[in-house]
Amino acid sequence: MATASSFGAVFFSSAFAACFAEVCTIPLDTAKVRLQLQRKAPPPLPPVAAVAGAGWAAGAGGMLATILSIAREEGVAALWKGIVPGLHRQFLYGGLRIGLYEPVKAFFVGGTAVGDVSLLSKILAALTTGVIAIVVASPTDLVKVRLQADGKANAVKRNYSGALNAYATIIRQEGIGALWTGLGPNVARNAIINAAELASYDQFKQMFLKLPGFTDNVFTHLLAGLGAGFFAVCIGSPVDVVKSRMMGDSTYRSTLDCFAKTLKNDGPGAFYKGFIANFCRIGSWNVIMFLTLEQVRRLFL
Repeated sequence: MATASSFGAVFFSSAFAACFAEVCTIPLDTAKVRLQLQRKAPPPLPPVAAVAGAGWAAGAGGMLATILSIAREEGVAALWKGIVPGLHRQFLYGGLRIGLYEPVKAFFVGGTAVGDVSLLSKILAALTTGVIAIVVASPTDLVKVRLQADGKANAVKRNYSGALNAYATIIRQEGIGALWTGLGPNVARNAIINAAELASYDQFKQMFLKLPGFTDNVFTHLLAGLGAGFFAVCIGSPVDVVKSRMMGDSTYRSTLDCFAKTLKNDGPGAFYKGFIANFCRIGSWNVIMFLTLEQVRRLFL
């Protein structure tokens, strides 16, 4: 991933690749958020009341069932809820975390990051750029999650008319500081996932290029992107669930309160709720983003 290009050029190419991946995969992200916000179903109802409680089953399926349910009950366009703040987020977050990665990595190794850089330096660089990027972009993440969560089956309905209305309403009703609701788990989640994505992609690509028959081509980028996505989901799912729940429901007092209540009410399995949807989302997102980024760099950088 090393490049001698200017920060501005890398920022805009990274932002473009991240935004393109966002457009392609946001239906999977919407399904993931809905799955993460689900609570345990209540105890079985008596036969007479069973019909009234049938709505619990509507969103109880997996990723595909959730996507189909959203499309059927709310329209196909609902799968792209949150796309505008999603693009805001990817432009800022994607551009910063990737654009800063090489110079920060060079800082940690004490010079230009060329040749074989240690995995620890890659992880430290990615953790650092993930923190910086998400502190800037966290308000866009909050609006995106709230728009995605605002569906027919969700108890908390805010009825924002769009991204700009959501920003304005949050500031007016909750104060400007509310735009950074869930910043703690968001920083933890994005720093961890960024480290898993960028460091593992960098490491996988470096490893593959040392193997016979591998060259710096689309196939190598695809394999490295899938590996990066898998590591990101395995490591980041628990904090991702806490982040989604805090941003989707403002009743939690803190990150620890959200973690404790989720563990108590829904069990440890809740922290990997929507895992398949999350892997499909992040795995495909990484493949699309890194493939796009590599091609854009070859063309313009």
